[in-house]
Amino acid sequence: MPFSSIPQAEPVTGRDRRKIAVIGVIVLAIFAAVGIWAAVRPGAYGASRNGCVTVNVPSTTGGALLHGCGSTARTMCHNAYANQGVAVRLTRQQCRLAGITPPAAPASPSTS
Repeated sequence: MPFSSIPQAEPVTGRDRRKIAVIGVIVLAIFAAVGIWAAVRPGAYGASRNGCVTVNVPSTTGGALLHGCGSTARTMCHNAYANQGVAVRLTRQQCRLAGITPPAAPASPSTS
């Protein structure tokens, strides 16, 4: 039987403790660096502005991020202004922040 007896535990030396402490400090430093990086640079999409739209909408998996710039953003906003619903309402708010307004209503013909 290869494991019929359990070997005696060896005491932890000062050198072992220093190794464990150094590894712990390195791991904490990595977590701190990632946390600071995430706070300073939250992502490439950012807020809706200058013709770019970023919308967080509810979905079956909890949430979805919709993003578009230029013609994609204009198409998203055109669809948002033409339809109804929760996601559409959220998109409209972001379209206004991006400076994409609803199309002007056609002038009603005056009757004589």
